[in-house]
Amino acid sequence: MSSPLVLRPGAVSLAQWRDLYRGADVRLDPAAMPAVERSAQAVAAIVARGEPVYGINTGFGKLASVRIEPGDLEQLQRNIVLSHAAGVGEPMPRAVVRLMLALKLTSLAQGASGIQPRTLALLEALLVHDVIPVIPCQGSVGASGDLAPLSHMAAVMIGVGEAFVGGERLPAAAALSRAGLEPIVLGAKEGLALLNGTQYSTAYALAGLFEIQTVFSAALVTGALSVEAAKGSDTPFDPRIHALRRQPGQIATAQALRALMQGSSIRESHRQGDVRVQDPYCLRCQPQVMGAAWDIMRQAGSTLEIEANGVSDNPLIFADTGEALSGGNFHAEPVAFAADMLALAVCEIGSISERRTAMLVDPALSGLPAFLTPKPGLNSGFMIPQVTAAALVSENKQRAYPASVDSIPTSANQEDHVSMAAHGARRLLEMTVNAAHVIGIELLAAAQGCDFHAPLRSSDALEAARALLRAQVPMLQEDRHFHPDMLAATDLVRSGALATAVGLALPDVCGA
Repeated sequence: MSSPLVLRPGAVSLAQWRDLYRGADVRLDPAAMPAVERSAQAVAAIVARGEPVYGINTGFGKLASVRIEPGDLEQLQRNIVLSHAAGVGEPMPRAVVRLMLALKLTSLAQGASGIQPRTLALLEALLVHDVIPVIPCQGSVGASGDLAPLSHMAAVMIGVGEAFVGGERLPAAAALSRAGLEPIVLGAKEGLALLNGTQYSTAYALAGLFEIQTVFSAALVTGALSVEAAKGSDTPFDPRIHALRRQPGQIATAQALRALMQGSSIRESHRQGDVRVQDPYCLRCQPQVMGAAWDIMRQAGSTLEIEANGVSDNPLIFADTGEALSGGNFHAEPVAFAADMLALAVCEIGSISERRTAMLVDPALSGLPAFLTPKPGLNSGFMIPQVTAAALVSENKQRAYPASVDSIPTSANQEDHVSMAAHGARRLLEMTVNAAHVIGIELLAAAQGCDFHAPLRSSDALEAARALLRAQVPMLQEDRHFHPDMLAATDLVRSGALATAVGLALPDVCGA
C-alpha cells in the first residue's frame, strides 16, 4: 500500500491536489500544529479581553454590530452553522467533497483562523475515515465565502445533517459513530472559520481543471486521428511555424500532434501528387486552437494553485500581535475568473472536435463515403452522432457565458458584490462530460475513416489508440444500435485510457 499524501499547508502542488481528487489517501503535516495552537490561544486572549471583534463575540454580516455575551459564544458558533446550512440540490460528488475538505483543512492549518487543534483533527479524520458530508451543490454566490455548502460540512462535525460512510447515507451522528468519531462543540470563532472561505468554489474549479486536462489529451489523439482519416497534412505542425509565433501552448500541442503522426504510412501515401493545397481549419489550426486552450488552462491552474494554498477566512488571526483583522479574502473573484477561462477552453476543445467529425461525414470535404458508411442510403452511418455532437457543443456554448460578470446583493446589502464563482466552477464538470461525448464521437468517426484506408496504417501511436477502441467497438459495416458504441468511446476518453494508449507524454496542465 502506498504511503498517504502529506499535505503541507500553503505548499501543495496542483499534481498533489489532482492525486487527492483521484483518490489518494492524505494526512496533514503535523508540523502545522504549533501555528494552529498559537492562533487558538490568540482567540482565547481576545475573548478574555472582552473587546468586540467580528465573528468572535459579535453577530454576523449585517448583524456585526450586535454584541454577544461570553456565555453565548458557543451557541453563537453553533447557530451560524445551523442557520447557514441552507443549500439545495443534489449532493456534491464524493471526489469534489474530498477536495473541499482537504482545502479547508490546509487553509485552517496555516494558523490564521483561530481553530482549535481538536476541531482540525476531526476535519482530518473525516478524510482519513472517508466520512463524506452530504452537501447540497447549490446555494453559494462565492462571497462571503461558500457559506451554505461549507456550513453543511461543518454541521456534520457537530453531529447534524447527513454523511456517507462506505457508500451508505446516514444521519451525521451515526456516520461519525460508525467511523469511531464523536461530534464536537465549537468554540469562539470556529463556526465562522469553518464556513467562511472559497473551498467549495475552488474544489469544483480544480475538479473541472483536472477533468478538462483528460479531455484535452484525448482530443489531441482524436484530432491527429482525424487528420489521418481525412488524409490531411502534417505540415501545419512543423515546429518552424510555431516557433515564429512563440505561443507556448501552440508549440507544445503542435509537437504532440507531430509525434502522434510520426511514421504513418497513411500520411506517406499522399505526400506527393495531392491536389489539395490546404486542409480545413479544424485540421490545420489545431495547434493554434488547442494550444490557446492549453495556455489558459495553465493560467487558470496557476490561479487555482495559489488559491488552494491560501487562506480565505475572515477575520484573520495574527497570533504574533494578537490581532484579528477583518478583510475580504473570502471573495472568490480569482476563482470565478479562472472558472470562466476554463469554461471557454472546454467549450472550444469540443467545438473544434465537432467540426472535425462534421468534416469527416461530408464526402465533399473528406473524400470518404457519405456519413462514413460503406452503403450510404440504406445505412445512415454517422449522420446522427454528428447531430448529437452539435447539440452538445451548443449546450456548452450557452454554459460558457461568464459567471463572473454577474452579481446580486445579499445580506441586506452588506454583501453587495459577489463573485458567482460557485456555479461558475460547478458547471465545468457537466461541460466536460459534454465535451467528452463529442470527442468520443470523433474517436469513432476518425477510426472508421481510417478503416477505409486499409491496408495502409497510421503511426504506431495512433494504431494503438485504434486497437483500444476496436477491442470494444468493431468497424461499422451496417447500421446498428449506436448508443453503446458511443458510451464505450466516451469511457475511453473520460478514463484517460485513450491518451495512455498512445504512449506519448502529452502536455500536462499540472506540470507533472
